[in-house]
Amino acid sequence: MSDPILTVEDLHVRYGSYEAVKGVSFALAKGEILGIVGESGSGKSTIARTLIGLQKASAGTVVNRATSTQMIFQDAVGSLNPRMTVRQTLEEVLRHSRRSSDASGSRRAAELLDLVGLSSAVLDQYPREMSGGQCQRVSIARALACRPEILIADEPVSALDVSVQARILNLLRALRQKLGLTILLIAHDLAVVKNVCDRICVMERGRFVDQGPAERVFSAPTSDYTRRLLAAVPDVDRALA
Repeated sequence: MSDPILTVEDLHVRYGSYEAVKGVSFALAKGEILGIVGESGSGKSTIARTLIGLQKASAGTVVNRATSTQMIFQDAVGSLNPRMTVRQTLEEVLRHSRRSSDASGSRRAAELLDLVGLSSAVLDQYPREMSGGQCQRVSIARALACRPEILIADEPVSALDVSVQARILNLLRALRQKLGLTILLIAHDLAVVKNVCDRICVMERGRFVDQGPAERVFSAPTSDYTRRLLAAVPDVDRALA
């Protein structure tokens, strides 16, 4: 891999005496989608929070060459301010990131919604008036307002119905192609990442126990843990059909 946009080497993260991440290393190539998969408590979300600066590393190095890195969260509804309309939410980010003037804010907000497959009719709606899938699309639009090079998606579909999951995952894949995004996708379910990610890292108890091209991880897993995750989803292709 030449000139990765993000490099993580021997990352350790502690919460007091508990070590959540135990020396993981990986690189993220520009324009790829990398999946980190593991059960709850494996440490995958801690990695995401550390990369975005919400958690401090205990040891190791992180080299991020992106001009902007943004994150979308599992709880899309909870991540949006319930007292702000979609218009206010997007315009606030655009102002703070200096991506638009007050005069052009509404136009740019509508363009962002169109980018994620939403009509401008939702601009004046509040989170409580939208579905979970719509809220997640707004969250993605909010992240895109800063024109990130890297998008970190932490369990972005786990709270959604299976049919909605597929649409959100297809949206992320389309945005990668359209905007040249580099995406780190965190998930607990291998079914979520199979048809989206170029490479997969499987995480158990703070360590990577399997990693490689997605096709190889599915066809020839190298750890018992990966095999157990695969067995938990007997028909991966049908799960997100």
